[in-house]
Formats: sequence, structure tokens, C-alpha cells
Amino acid sequence: MEIRDRVVVVTGAASGIGEALVERFAADGARAVVVADRDAQGVAEVAGRMGGIPVVCDVTDEAAVKDLIESTVAAHGAIDLVVSNAGYVTVGGLEAPDDELRRMFDVHVMAHLYAARHAIPHMAAAGSGYLLNTSSAAGLLTQIGSLHYSVTKNAAVSLAEWISITYGHLGIGVSVLCPQAVETNIRANSPTAGMLPADGSSNAAAVDGVLTAAELADVVIEGLADERFHILPHPDVAEYVRRKGDDVDRWLGGMRRFQDRLFPDGPGPADWLVG
Repeated sequence: MEIRDRVVVVTGAASGIGEALVERFAADGARAVVVADRDAQGVAEVAGRMGGIPVVCDVTDEAAVKDLIESTVAAHGAIDLVVSNAGYVTVGGLEAPDDELRRMFDVHVMAHLYAARHAIPHMAAAGSGYLLNTSSAAGLLTQIGSLHYSVTKNAAVSLAEWISITYGHLGIGVSVLCPQAVETNIRANSPTAGMLPADGSSNAAAVDGVLTAAELADVVIEGLADERFHILPHPDVAEYVRRKGDDVDRWLGGMRRFQDRLFPDGPGPADWLVG
């Protein structure tokens, strides 16, 4: 998947990873970049600065996602790449409210499903197309401190696997973006923002370094060019996934020991993994 002359849609594009991807796609010569987010002011600013097309869209609303896809095809005659990127974090375990899990599932899983459901028919008719779904290293592993984030990000990876298997023969490519810690404002939309660390110092993912969003965008371009299913901005994640696959019981024990080293008094509400 090369970006030059492509029609690209990016959701969650008003800031952070989405904004950085919009900037990189524009710089790499995309024919059109649709900048979608529920933040109307944010999408207007990013689109205006990068020459993109602003669209206000709540990705949990299937009708809105369908309109995003259909309007893009109507305006540009194609849709080559859909980056389903919206996301947020919460803190909590078994005690956390069920409605928080349902809301997060809508954002982290159903939004990917809606994008695929409405984009793939256009892509299949054209004989090619690509989906890039933002998950997390937590989607391949787990997340210390947030049951909901771990479950939904794992589900996002599973959904992408299914889409790749089911539609690959139609020329549909799929990648999942699975970073660890990245410098973004992902905390801003969290219902539990007051429980999150301001500086990330207790962020378990930060042990392998914190990337800028621009650095992550560089890795995304490389991953798309190679059409890799797992796009891993933090290379250590590949080794962790291998260890998990080789011996899941040993991996679980290692994760418990890792948690104990980080938080000898037990994990608190601000001890979470993000990406």
C-alpha cells in the first residue's frame, strides 16, 4: 500500500496519532485525505492546515460512518485506505461499570466493524483497498490496570484477523497498529481521566520508550508499504508476542512478576498500559 495518489480516510484525526498520520499522508502525496473526528474544531484546524477534507463523525454511530464512506466515494470516486483510529483509555477492573465496557467496545471494536462493513464493498468492486485499524500492544498482550482496554483492544485484533482471512482474496489488505506508549492526549477523553498519571511515570508501557506521534507515523508508512499485518512501532512487542505464543503459562507468570516489580504494593488505579 503506497500513499501517493490514494484517497485516505482517517478517524480520530483531530489530534495525536490520527493527526500525525494525516500530516504524513498529505506529505507523501495522497490525492485526498479525509480528516474525521467528533471534535469539529479539531478536524477543521487539522484539515485546514494540511489541505484535508474535514468531516465531523462519531464513529460509534453506524449511519455516520456509512455517510463518511459514501460521501468520500462520491466526492473522489474511490476509497483506498481507511484508518480506523479513534480510541481512549480507562482505569478499572472487575468492579468497573458495565456501561464503560460497552462504550469502549463501541469505540474500539464496532467502529472498526462499521468502517469495514461500508468500505469493503467499494474496495472489492475496485479490486483493491486497505484497512488500518488502531489497536494497541495491549491487544496482542494485555493491559495492567484496565480490564476494559485489554478486552476491547484484543477484540480489535481478532476482528482484523477475521477480515483479513475473509476478504483477502478480494484484494483487501488489513493491518493492525499496535503501539506501546506514544505522546498523545489520549487521556483527555477518558471517563477516568482524574485517576490517570499526569506524567506517565507509572505507565507500564513506557519501559520500552515513549514515541512521538510523528515517529509512529514513520513506522506506519513502512508497515503499509510492506503490507504487514502487525505494525509494531515498539519492536520489543514482537518478542513479547513470541514468548506468549511459545508458552502462555510462562508468559502469564512473567506478567505477574512484572506487575509485582512495578507495583510491589499491588496495582493501583493509575497503573495502566497505553498505546
